[in-house]
Amino acid sequence: MTYDLSFLPEVEEDVMGGYAWYEERTFGLGEEFLRMFYARANELSHNALLYRKVYGDFRRCLLRRFPYAI
Repeated sequence: MTYDLSFLPEVEEDVMGGYAWYEERTFGLGEEFLRMFYARANELSHNALLYRKVYGDFRRCLLRRFPYAI
């Protein structure tokens, strides 16, 4: 089952701020941040019940870097 996923405006602002911050540090790092963010958002929309509720119907999914095989 796929769930509808929506973000508060504050989240969207934070994501764009995070992108800019990482991109200022190293070119391409902001893109990596966005890639991880949207990958986790996609995972959350498909597996929402794996994540605990933190307030009302709000669930939390933390970003973290996974070791990828090359």
